[in-house]
Amino acid sequence: MSRRDEFLAGERTDDIALFLADSFVSGDSLAEYGESVPGGTLLVVSGETGRSVFEKATGMDAMDFAKRAMGTDGEIAPNLAGGDCPEDDHDVEFVFAFAEAQNEEVGGLYAEGDVIHAYAYCECGTAYSQKWIAGER
Repeated sequence: MSRRDEFLAGERTDDIALFLADSFVSGDSLAEYGESVPGGTLLVVSGETGRSVFEKATGMDAMDFAKRAMGTDGEIAPNLAGGDCPEDDHDVEFVFAFAEAQNEEVGGLYAEGDVIHAYAYCECGTAYSQKWIAGER
């Protein structure tokens, strides 16, 4: 099972996943650390390392970006390697995701299982998000 498969199954709740489109980043340096996927590179790394890589690659603070993206619902690819911009037919530049362990006390979706939180940034500047139960997409 790949790191991405483990992440999507909710088995890596201390890690983050980061998809960076080929059109967004230049050079092959990330390919060494991640999985080559159609249109880009997907990395699954420890939380602290991931936030640092995210900031270096995008110039944004990961948590500030996530807060911004939460304001708009959108469709993010189940494999985290893209999404559908809610504004128009644009390409995703990057996706940032983390998994949160099941928490029955919180209720709702969180009582049902581990939850994947995914946030995407489109080439038009739109940031959007989606969350789902790990392993159900």
